[in-house]
Amino acid sequence: MTVSAFQKKIRDIYLEKDSGRGIEATFNWLVEEIGELARAIRGKADMEGELADCAAWLFSVANILNVNMQEAIAKYENGCPKCGKIPCVCD
Repeated sequence: MTVSAFQKKIRDIYLEKDSGRGIEATFNWLVEEIGELARAIRGKADMEGELADCAAWLFSVANILNVNMQEAIAKYENGCPKCGKIPCVCD
């Protein structure tokens, strides 16, 4: 699935619910999912599932803010946005 297709899928599934919840509460859900990912990493548990959940919530936040993630991630297209290198050589 492409980045744009994933964003549309998340929009179709969750935008109405997430918009009703509001940006702050939806962002708080993202933070909660990141906490679950941290616990999964420490416990060597379902990291793939938790990463997917984090991605879904991040894209929900982007949808509420009307941010096109395909365009947003282009920031990294040519390497590190700070030093311009692949791999990054920043301190």
